[in-house]
Amino acid sequence: MTQGQVLRSQALERAYAYFDQGGLLGDLQRRVGFHTESQDPAQAATHLAYFQQELIPGLQAMGFHCRILDNPVAPLAPFLLAERHEADDLPTVLSYGHADVVRGDDVHWRSGLNPWQVTVEQGRWYGRGTADNKGQHTINLAALEAVRQSRGGRLGFNSKWLFESGEEIGSPGLREICLQEQAALRADVFIASDGPRVSAERPTLFLGSRGNVLFELNILLREGGHHSGNWGGALRNPAVVLAHALSCLVDARGVIQVPGLRPPPLDERVRRALSGLTLAGEANSPAVDTDWGEPGLTPLERVIGWNALEVLALESGNARKPVNAIPPSAKAVCQLRFVVGTDWRNTRQHIASHLQQHGLEHVQVRILSSSAATRLPLDHPWVEWALASMRHSTGQPAALLPNLGGTVPNDAFADILGLPTLWLPHSYPGCAQHAPNEHLLAPVARQALGLMAGIWWDLGEQGSQLVAQARAYTGENHVDS
Repeated sequence: MTQGQVLRSQALERAYAYFDQGGLLGDLQRRVGFHTESQDPAQAATHLAYFQQELIPGLQAMGFHCRILDNPVAPLAPFLLAERHEADDLPTVLSYGHADVVRGDDVHWRSGLNPWQVTVEQGRWYGRGTADNKGQHTINLAALEAVRQSRGGRLGFNSKWLFESGEEIGSPGLREICLQEQAALRADVFIASDGPRVSAERPTLFLGSRGNVLFELNILLREGGHHSGNWGGALRNPAVVLAHALSCLVDARGVIQVPGLRPPPLDERVRRALSGLTLAGEANSPAVDTDWGEPGLTPLERVIGWNALEVLALESGNARKPVNAIPPSAKAVCQLRFVVGTDWRNTRQHIASHLQQHGLEHVQVRILSSSAATRLPLDHPWVEWALASMRHSTGQPAALLPNLGGTVPNDAFADILGLPTLWLPHSYPGCAQHAPNEHLLAPVARQALGLMAGIWWDLGEQGSQLVAQARAYTGENHVDS
């Protein structure tokens, strides 16, 4: 074993020791106690406290210069930017995390659990934010410190971190901050952690995420309801019209019917990457409906490599207290999850035109929010490097997902900052993210500490070479976005 291999192993052992000696659990016990609920404006001061009391002291001890950034869009959701610069000729990595969590939803947690206290039961660490995202960014920072200590106080690269406190409300201001601080955020690669692995047992790398368009279908036909006996059969019923509008957009088996909202054919590189992987399989995962969605695709291909149009909410009349009246209006809130290559910017036009072609011109379409899909090419040099590093550290091949089925704000880093993006999630599908009883799996967390220590170590060893390879690749290929 070479000296470099010995030192790499020591860095991994230092990261494992942080777990074995209670360091991760202790840090999470404090951090989970901060009620950083971005959906609750009353907790705004807690975000700043989390930055000032938890993150900044540790970052400064590691040699980072820290700045709190005001949010230009949402003043109650500040940012934290931290930078550690070692040398101009070294590669620079930008990392990311979010301090905020979804609502604690205290009353719905299982008896004996508290969302604001870490409770350990049979390898599960329960608490709001243990999986999303306090546990994940705590792991990455601890692994970074393990490498710094193992290298005699150096990393071998420049490190920047951007933390936000509004991810759970759509990351307001993130894209504006990336534009405003573009020079300060300049880097060679983006490496972060959020979301779940494909399974608890399989380390995972994903390269972007599906995009998201949230939209409403509204039908307002008249003022007030009218007696269904006196007027039934003579007045157009908005609920019926809405039902037909929805079935016009997506059929009874979940297949998208609007040509403009369908993606290009599934890329064979994506199909090969997903072969051998399955969706769900965890004990508390829902049973997959194999006959739902685009025909000819596996469930995982439908989630990772295809588009989905979902109805999130319906409203017409009062289902709890119905009256004998034709309702005056109806509304549906829908969502398009889409992959790279979809004409998502024209979603409203595609839907409105399709409805009009089917005689449903009374339905109004309103876009509520949107974010772009991203995907780093699967043959990019940074991808090959990350997979090799993960295998070296864990002894097993990592699962490669071209993109996450959900949506992370990756477009801010891939499109605005122009960075190759690597996401290494430390959670798993059954973690109850966003739900009561959220938890982090202890074995996954321990493995993740070693995995990330390996990533940071290898970046210090091979980063300059990778930067050159990536620049040559970019000059020869078109990067998907």
